[in-house]
Amino acid sequence: MPESRQPVYAPARPHAPDQPGPPGRRTRRLGRRGWTLALGAVAAASVTAAAGVAAWTAGGPSHAGHAGDADAAKRARPDARTGTQADARARERAGTANVPVVNGRRQPARVGVPRQASGRYGVVAGTAPPPRGRRGELVRYAVEVERGLPFQAEEFAAVVHGVLNDPRGWGHGGTLRFQRVSGGPVSFRVSLSSPALTDRMCLPLHTHGRLSCHSGGRAVLNARRWGEGAPSYRGDLAAYREYLVNHEVGHALGHGHDRCPGRGLKAPVMVQQTKSLYGCRANPWPYPPD
Repeated sequence: MPESRQPVYAPARPHAPDQPGPPGRRTRRLGRRGWTLALGAVAAASVTAAAGVAAWTAGGPSHAGHAGDADAAKRARPDARTGTQADARARERAGTANVPVVNGRRQPARVGVPRQASGRYGVVAGTAPPPRGRRGELVRYAVEVERGLPFQAEEFAAVVHGVLNDPRGWGHGGTLRFQRVSGGPVSFRVSLSSPALTDRMCLPLHTHGRLSCHSGGRAVLNARRWGEGAPSYRGDLAAYREYLVNHEVGHALGHGHDRCPGRGLKAPVMVQQTKSLYGCRANPWPYPPD
């Protein structure tokens, strides 16, 4: 195993679940040189400006391109008058006493999501550590949530971090260790987005307000899917959320789309399971247990 170092990634063409990507194989480790994040300063600035990225914190401006910007810091603070974060927490927890149990797991409450929110991302403040030890390459990533969505940003970030560092995930066998940060260089971003912002960020791919994608170093997760799931998962919203994170981050790590290997078998995580299982069984993990 090479010495842990900051991996970098070179984004190729974006992938969306309704677009055929290049056939890919699941690999247990990536190249020794990692990935090269080819986001130039001009491209990064234009994407940031278009998405209106601001820090999701009440403490001050983001360390990722907004230092000294007082206006950005004000935009980043949850509005105490509207109670945005408190309202989101209340909506997400409403009715949890009556949520179903599917496949032995208590499900998160389904959440209705508007077509459009603010159009501005907030970077979730703080950090989340990688697994202990030095085995595996360290992958730094950030989490963003579009402001105005009915989700609690820190809870979303915690789910993402747990999925990425799960033993069944892309770090299987200690090949990768994921660390969430809110500033500095990152290999990719996980961005929870309204259907309208998803459509915009995924261009030139067409997500039609229903799908998610990877584009420009971002795993763009459609908040409508996060809140409601997909028919292919038959009400198992918890498992679908795991799939959504793993599939789009899989693209960020260089994996292309895969195919169902045979009727009744577990679908590889890079199968477009949002659209269909193609005869396979739902599977949210890159390395599921036997």
